This record gives sequence, C-alpha cells and structure tokens, in this order.
Amino acid sequence: MLIGDITGWRTFAVLENYHASNTTMQEKSTTHKYLVGGMILSMFLWGVSWPSAKVLTRYCSVINFTAYRYVLVVVTMLLIMPMMGMNMRLQRKGIPIVVISGVLLAAYSILFFKGLTYGFAGAGGVLLTTINPIIAYALGVMIQRKVPTRNEAIGLILGLIAGVVLLKAWDNTTAILDPGNLYFFFAAFTWSVLSKFTAIGGRYGTSTSFSYWQYVVTLLCLIPFLDFSELNTTIHITDSLFWFNMIFSSVIVTALATTVFFYTTTRIGSARASSYMFLVPLAAMLSSWAFLGEKILLHTAVGGVLGMIAVYIINRKKAATIVTPIQAPAVKS
Repeated sequence: MLIGDITGWRTFAVLENYHASNTTMQEKSTTHKYLVGGMILSMFLWGVSWPSAKVLTRYCSVINFTAYRYVLVVVTMLLIMPMMGMNMRLQRKGIPIVVISGVLLAAYSILFFKGLTYGFAGAGGVLLTTINPIIAYALGVMIQRKVPTRNEAIGLILGLIAGVVLLKAWDNTTAILDPGNLYFFFAAFTWSVLSKFTAIGGRYGTSTSFSYWQYVVTLLCLIPFLDFSELNTTIHITDSLFWFNMIFSSVIVTALATTVFFYTTTRIGSARASSYMFLVPLAAMLSSWAFLGEKILLHTAVGGVLGMIAVYIINRKKAATIVTPIQAPAVKS
C-alpha cells in the first residue's frame, strides 16, 4: 500500500509542478487530462468510501472515528510531502482562510458520519452527492452574480433528476426526510461553502500545503470532543477489517483523493469541480453491491448514467481549456 501511495503522490507532485510554472498550450492540455483523470479517480474512491465508512461506524463513536482519520491523514502527509519535495509553508495572510476551512471540514465530517450512523445511508448518501453540486453552483451564481450557460443549466437540472431517480423519490419520500438524512443535507451545504474557501487557498501557498494545514485545524477542532476512555479500547482492536478500512478511509480517500479534489478546485473553480460529485452515487452503489452485498436496482443504474451525462454536459464547453491558475506569491516565514 505504501508503494502505491507514494506513486499516487508522485503523480500529484507532477500536477503541483505544473501549477508553479508557465506552460504551453500543449502542456495545459496534458495538465487538463491529469485533472480530469484525478477527479474521476477521486470520485470513485469517494464512492467506495461510503460502504467503508459504514463498516467503521460499528466500531467507535462518530467524533472519535473522525479524529482518528485526521490523525492518520496529518501523519501521512507530514511523512510524504517532504519526500516528494512539496512545500509545506503557507503565507500568514492565508491563516484565516485555512482556519475557516478547517472548521468547516470538521463540521462536514461530523455531519457525514452522523448521517451514516443514524440515517438511511443509501438515500442520504445519494442526496448529499447530488445536491452538493447544485448548492455549490447556486452559491457561485449568487456570489458572482453570474447567469448560468445553457449547458450548465441543463447539466444541473439533469443532475437533480439523476438524484431523484437514484433515490426513487416517488416511492421513498419519507426516508429522504428522516431526521438522520437531514445530516446529509447540512453536510452538503457545509461542503459547498467549504469549497468556496478552498478554491482561493492556492493564493497563499501550494494546494497541498493549504490542505495539510486545513487538516491540522480540523484535527485540533475535534480533539476537545474526544472520548478518551474509548480511545484505549480502539487501540486494542485486532480486527483487520477495522484497520484496513481505517487506513483506506484516511490515507487513500482523505489524504490523497480529497487533496486532489481541493487542488482541482483551485484550477477549475468550486462549481465545476463539484459537478464531478454526480459520479459518486454510482460508485457508492456499485461498491456497496460488491462489498456489502446490496442489490443494484434498475433505477440505480439509470440514475447513475444520468449523473455521468450531467457531468459531461456541464464540462463539455470548456473541456479543452483550464482556468489560468493564480500564481502563488513567495511564501514568507
């Protein structure tokens, strides 16, 4: 796993080098392919993380589990970033942004796992990942006072329809509105706001350095709420299923996939990056079938295909271009 992890970070380091230098049109096209490939892989990993996280909620409380994840994330990045030659420094002017982002990420993580613990995970999970791009785009429209393009409007409406089909909402309205599933709605809103802050994080250093310090702030927010009596019990868990899913959820999903998402957000904007989340429900359903034995129904397959089409339509117009990155000023000590 370590070899694969380092390989993934080397690929990510290539993206960081592109971000820090002036590129030709051909290089920009190559970078775009890395971004698209990285986002698709990240969304797949996010989808697989749903059944993985569901398994982990059987072992410990939400706060403790969330804190354990970020301990592993921070330690992993602290070890790998210097090995890959990645700068960990951040401008002082970026401290307020990274603090706000860290607090929002802590809130999102708690809401996400609370939803998994108390809510209807299938309906709630699809609700989160389909409503998030719509909220993110709506916030962007209000902040930028921007009129959506025809493709963006069609894609977002199609994404909403995909969510309705995936949920089979005409037969399942009560399950969607269960108190537990409301956690997922608030988590989606929190993530949408968070993405607006991470989109400007690259102004104060590299995206990886911003993500690292964001994760540190998130961990610091969670520590005061830890149940330390439970900590001793968790450390002595010998079940390999627990540790496999913990490492996967922390190192692969959060340290790598989520950091790639934050990086891509700084390049193409939070609304466009969030549109890729329409791919998550399909990955979540397929992985739940593969690992938890859940059945894949017709409306699940149809909704998943509609979600992928929505991503294609939203991104089709600028498929061959990238937003020119904001050059990060020299980082001061």
